[in-house]
Amino acid sequence: MNVYLAEFIGVTMLIFFGCGVLAGNSLKTSGSYQAGNVAINIAWGCTVAMVIYTVGGISGAHINPAMTIMQAVKGSFEWSLVPGYILAQVAGGMFGAFLVYLQFINHWEKTDDKKAKLTIFATAPSIKNNVANFFSEYIVTFGLAFCSLGLDTNAFPSGLKPLAVGCLIFLVGTSFGGVTGAALNPARDLGPRLAHFFLPIPGKGGSDFKYAWIPLLGPIMGATTAGLVHIALYENIVDYRIYVMLGLTVAVFVAIKLVSKDEKEVSVPKKLIDKTA
Repeated sequence: MNVYLAEFIGVTMLIFFGCGVLAGNSLKTSGSYQAGNVAINIAWGCTVAMVIYTVGGISGAHINPAMTIMQAVKGSFEWSLVPGYILAQVAGGMFGAFLVYLQFINHWEKTDDKKAKLTIFATAPSIKNNVANFFSEYIVTFGLAFCSLGLDTNAFPSGLKPLAVGCLIFLVGTSFGGVTGAALNPARDLGPRLAHFFLPIPGKGGSDFKYAWIPLLGPIMGATTAGLVHIALYENIVDYRIYVMLGLTVAVFVAIKLVSKDEKEVSVPKKLIDKTA
């Protein structure tokens, strides 16, 4: 199996099981309706661990464009592989979402809530505010990437490291999923969002592409910054890359603030927060 197929399969698994638990939690006729935040994040954490066990030895199980770009910026991954990895990851996200659609094919029309159907596929903030939402995706993905790199500095008994990564996903999702849904991963949000747009889901609403740039850009910048900070702290490598990234981060935050200065905060119903967390 080549690395691109491995990433495709990995993200397909991630979305099939991850968005699958969201569908079970949100669709009224599902036997796991209203399973709750803890069950959702346990499922996501276990899924990430299973994906690493399945394809980690082939592609490294990046399963996340933010992690792929971070590794390339750090210099530990070839830039020539980046486009193929990202395409495979987004395609896997779309296909995994398609499988979720098929799995619950008889349930979609039984639930009238358009927003609930969207949040099965894509993330949504509890309070819409571009600056706060971008910061959340940025800083939470920073923490995820930094801790993940920290795990790489430790020795684990054979086969245990994927479980540690799964626990990290559970920790992050449980702690911060209620703010934006904690995408953490552009492929996790964009792939299923595109699937939601194209699939003939009964009673669906819009796919909210106006928000989609936040779970796309925020995780990439957060993870990349974390990677550069990590090598600065642990390897004493401080060069132009970290200064450029920090400057770019400040510039992006200022730009978002200026563009969003007249933005009004819009709250999302609490039941949707629980469904996306």
